[in-house]
Amino acid sequence: MTAGPFWAEPADAVLRSVNSTAAGLSSEAAQAALGRVGPNRIRAEARVTRLGLFLDQFKSPIVLILIAATIVSAFLQDWADAIIILLIVLGSALLSFSQEYNAHNAAEKLKGQIAFKAEVLRDGKTVALPTAEIVPGDVVLLSAGSLIPADGLVLEARDFFVNQAVLTGETFPVEKQPGVVPADAGLAARTNVVFMGTNVRSGSARALIVQTGAQTAFGQIAGRLALRPPETEFQHGVRRLGYLLTEVMFLLVLGIFFFNVLFHKPPLDSLLFSIALAVGLTPQLLPAIININLSKGAQQMAQHGVIVRRLESIENFGSMDILCTDKTGTLTEGVVQLDGALDVYGEPSAQVGLYAYLNASLQTGLANPLDEAIVRGGAQGAAAYAKVDELPYDFTRKRLTVVVQEGAAYRMITKGALDNVLAACSRAQVGEGTEALDAEMQAAIRQRYAAWSDQGYRVLGVAVRPVDGRTQPFTVADETDMTFAGFLLFFDPPKAGVQETVRALARLGVRLKVITGDNKLAARHTGQAVGLGDAQVLTGGELDELRDEALWHAVEDTTIFAEVDPNQKERIILALKKRGHVVGYMGDGINDAPSLHAADVGISVANAVDVAKEAADLVLLKQDLDVLREGIVRGRMTFANTLKYVFMAVSANFGNMFSMAGASLFLPFLPMLPKQILLINFLTDLPEMTIAGDRVDDVMVDRPHRIDIRFIRRFMLVFGPLSSLFDYATFGVLLWLMKADQQSFQTGWFIESILSAGVVVFALRTRLPFLRSRPSRAMLLVTAAVMLLTLGLPYSPLARVLGFTPLPPLYLLFIFGIVALYLTAAELTKRWFYRRYGAGGREAATGGL
Repeated sequence: MTAGPFWAEPADAVLRSVNSTAAGLSSEAAQAALGRVGPNRIRAEARVTRLGLFLDQFKSPIVLILIAATIVSAFLQDWADAIIILLIVLGSALLSFSQEYNAHNAAEKLKGQIAFKAEVLRDGKTVALPTAEIVPGDVVLLSAGSLIPADGLVLEARDFFVNQAVLTGETFPVEKQPGVVPADAGLAARTNVVFMGTNVRSGSARALIVQTGAQTAFGQIAGRLALRPPETEFQHGVRRLGYLLTEVMFLLVLGIFFFNVLFHKPPLDSLLFSIALAVGLTPQLLPAIININLSKGAQQMAQHGVIVRRLESIENFGSMDILCTDKTGTLTEGVVQLDGALDVYGEPSAQVGLYAYLNASLQTGLANPLDEAIVRGGAQGAAAYAKVDELPYDFTRKRLTVVVQEGAAYRMITKGALDNVLAACSRAQVGEGTEALDAEMQAAIRQRYAAWSDQGYRVLGVAVRPVDGRTQPFTVADETDMTFAGFLLFFDPPKAGVQETVRALARLGVRLKVITGDNKLAARHTGQAVGLGDAQVLTGGELDELRDEALWHAVEDTTIFAEVDPNQKERIILALKKRGHVVGYMGDGINDAPSLHAADVGISVANAVDVAKEAADLVLLKQDLDVLREGIVRGRMTFANTLKYVFMAVSANFGNMFSMAGASLFLPFLPMLPKQILLINFLTDLPEMTIAGDRVDDVMVDRPHRIDIRFIRRFMLVFGPLSSLFDYATFGVLLWLMKADQQSFQTGWFIESILSAGVVVFALRTRLPFLRSRPSRAMLLVTAAVMLLTLGLPYSPLARVLGFTPLPPLYLLFIFGIVALYLTAAELTKRWFYRRYGAGGREAATGGL
């Protein structure tokens, strides 16, 4: 160990303290260190075990009360009822457990596909390792876009800037350099240290890892930083719905228990009846159904090339109505071609090509398709040059500079955005000589630039300047008095079929907005080529002149935002959200991270920089709008199936509350035994577990949808009483027409309850006439099996212990008639309901089930 903090010690001393060298650790030493200090995680991940997840099924207070009451029943020697109730509770728990455990395992496997890695020196070689395997003593190689995996000391750095706002709140990236700082230096003052959780903005470095996991600065304050993510609109609505149903249920159950005891019914039976009723009425399956639906939806989306990092984002994905994206690799092929290296007059120039090749091949910062295109083209004479220095690209200068040596001569070569390169120039290369870069020359250069941009080319400028090799190291201040050498023309053709994909997104109700750093002429040309028409374009400069209120209006009509910087991207997204849109943003670069965070749905791609993937909710395995379109469809299907359970739960639960409450008041006996209520709850859960794989109508996929708690409340107030109406019709037939005794009444209502719940699912799962909307095969089979089992129970050996008695055929005919009338009434009421409430705004969006 060092005598003081590692940032206050020389690098050699710190290397010795962690038993390492500048070449890193050996594999054996690293493995031993991993066993000693543990994985590089802020906190040990809570591993979901079978037993733990199974026990979670019993955390509901209502279920615990039920078990306690059952134990009391057993203590009073009512063994048969106690055993039956416990078996039913156990069966429900096993059903939820098996679904949730399988869904959890599948989700974890999907997340593993996009695990973060870091470049590390092991055994003297560069290897990519999962960040969890990084240990003290490792030497990591960092470059623009890297997430820093742990706290470390900077050994080497070149124009190395780190964004550490997550720890220090600093607005701008901070330069990091080797050296020693005082022991009492605060986080912001430790300029020789990189911190876990921060990211590299530009440049490159080697860093010695000293502290990992909970020992890092980030780990020590993780408890304060680990804020709960904002609740999605869907989560908020579901939570409010759960509170509403639970509050009403508790009031009614307490009332039922009080009046049953008041009417001199057995107190223990009344208590068990009330608690069993609570279990049946509480939307206790809602969290499990949502998790299962989202996990299965994530699996289906993964099969179509979309990895879901945060399950709750699927709900927003289904609601998304605006998608913001860059054009490169999304609308275009992403395989950039260098179409020409031209001189000031637009003539081919081998010299400009050589300058561009040296600049692109010798830079060590962020890899980009433009440099790759230049390097692929090669250049004669490049072997005679050696790299001396480098000024990496950044998003402020928008230039990249290298300094090269040829013999005794030193030359600075700069390339970048044309305006930014021209800003550093005072002369222009003309033939073998140079001329002053006057207004006339600049106008001619810009005219050529505009003409090429109109044809869809991306145009960069190249400039050079002789320098004195003794002035090292060079800084951005040296990028002055340069000579403009010429142009680089790049072409990235539109993707095949992208026009149809753009039209398909429009049919899905998703408007595409292009946000790019390219110039407005090239951006407009690409927009026209991919089917965006004569789109309105707003540049970054024009955007800066708009107040927020003006921008809120401008974003509605603007399709292409050109020449924008990262902060402007974020401002555009926030303006769209202010207008009430659910905004998706697709990005893969360092400068995209703030926008990915700001969007309702952050979307990145598998080959994106780490900081972009970490900020994203969804990761595409292929950078393709058509993959995204398919993901949107799958996301909406998942969203729709989740809402189906909500609609079924509120209609059936609300109706049953009134049925049970009323029946228990006017009947001389309990309308249903506790074990029978729990059996209804268990059997009706079985078909609902198949909702995740149910078919979804096109109407729920064609447009974005949002949850609306007011719409759901209306649905509950219409279909709940409708359910109660037919329950009371059953009571009347059984009591007054058939003169049923207690066992016959309970048996008849048990059969009617399950049959009606089973058939009404097929009406309520769609807003279409139910015969025109095919349910899934699994839902049909499970529902049919439950109905057959229900009809068979009163005639089985279990009838006596469950309190059932065989019913005469006439009873069953009446029950079948009531169920058929209920299905017809539900179908007709549904059509009236959607005609009245299912038009326009958020209600139309919600009313598609």
